[in-house]
Amino acid sequence: MVDFKAISSEAFPTNFLWGGATAANQLEGAWRKDGKGPSIADALPGGKQRLTFASSKDFNGQIDEKRYQYPNHRGIEHYQRFKEDIKLFAEMGFKCYRFSIAWSRIFPQGDEIEPNEAGLKFYDQLIDECLKYQIEPVITISHYELPLNLVKNYGGWKNRQLITFYERFAKVVLQRYKQKVRYWMTFNEINSAFHFPIMSQGLMPSNGSNDYTNIFQAWHNQFVASALAVKFGHQVNSNLQIGCMILYATIYAVDANPKNQWANLKQIQDFNFFCTDVQVRGEYPASTARIFHDYQVDSQRLKITEQDLQLLKKYPVDYIGFSYYMSSVTDVTHQDTVKSAGNLIGGVSNQFLQTSDWGWQIDPTGLRIALNELYGRYQKPLFIVENGLGAFDKLTTDHKIHDDYRIDYLKKHIHAMAKAVADGVNLMGYTPWGCIDLVSASTGQMSKRYGFIYVDLDDNGKGSLQRIPKDSFYWYQKVIESNGKGV
Repeated sequence: MVDFKAISSEAFPTNFLWGGATAANQLEGAWRKDGKGPSIADALPGGKQRLTFASSKDFNGQIDEKRYQYPNHRGIEHYQRFKEDIKLFAEMGFKCYRFSIAWSRIFPQGDEIEPNEAGLKFYDQLIDECLKYQIEPVITISHYELPLNLVKNYGGWKNRQLITFYERFAKVVLQRYKQKVRYWMTFNEINSAFHFPIMSQGLMPSNGSNDYTNIFQAWHNQFVASALAVKFGHQVNSNLQIGCMILYATIYAVDANPKNQWANLKQIQDFNFFCTDVQVRGEYPASTARIFHDYQVDSQRLKITEQDLQLLKKYPVDYIGFSYYMSSVTDVTHQDTVKSAGNLIGGVSNQFLQTSDWGWQIDPTGLRIALNELYGRYQKPLFIVENGLGAFDKLTTDHKIHDDYRIDYLKKHIHAMAKAVADGVNLMGYTPWGCIDLVSASTGQMSKRYGFIYVDLDDNGKGSLQRIPKDSFYWYQKVIESNGKGV
């Protein structure tokens, strides 16, 4: 008999995975070291207009270091200092650490037959350093770092050949780390291509991003590639857990006007659920025909085979990883509403919420709603693999960072998580984003800081790179030690 009383408690499971998250392209640096090839992230210059520039018709993926600054090329020099960083994570008490493997470090051009052994050896050391401290590695196979050659010479993910190249890459890392790494994710924020396909799909105006048929073809190819990774991962070790990863924004209609309610439902179906339906349920959702119509997708041009559909059905993901930073508001009936910023998506301003230094709307209750929406729809374990507050941090004269605003943000979101667990949600873990300061994906800035650990580096690449624990470092240490009770 089910013990409903136990399910309703607000305690986190004893095996809950507390940790932090990063991405290779945002902290490793060493962009040409040990045989690494350039990735799409290496071609994105720094600055607040980074994504606008990358989505313009003038952008063609060329790297011009004489005209632009590329913060990703240096990152925070994690490639050289990973042991120091992992030791600090261990000091916080991390149970897990989510990071990514740079595709272009393993296959520099993306289309080689044999992998780059020097790149693999780096991840051998990184994974072993985690295990040395009993930190469970959680690896994203592809995180916004498609080899630049696959963008420029193959046209990005709209080209079906990339399925073969990704499968080869995934097989190499899954085979090599099958006994050391249990938790994997196939693509980072796969649904982000609705707004910025440059990072996740390698599509820009010069190679077809203005045509949604290309974006949906790219998604289909990624869905197939993900299913092949799940298939192989389960073959080499049946204990491997391989998840998808989406950008999730709880979305509200601005009022009870049926037009806004319908527009909001479409936003939820399109952005939050389309990619997840395919990867979790193993089939395209009932809303697909309507979505294709709305985005003027020429379904006759899509290359989708019956074999593809069978593969998707047979090899769905094991869990759902997702990022949650903010909520959004839909309004199609008013012309004078104030717009809000966001994590690749915006909306209209919500009068009931405060905003971050970058204008993102802070909504802890929205996280509880997101967890209930996702678990209610899919009944699969959930993993919050990104959440956090990007803010300006001030280093005091005695080298301290009093980031009480970050503690307040995280505390409220962890409370919301606890309530969702009490609601009956199966939540695996929590890895706040940018657990150490790193280069922002959307702006290329260092001043947009998320970490528990301050890195002395500014937007112009100046600084000592010294690592300094913030007040939040010691607060999160207590949270982990008490399994969430010390919040």
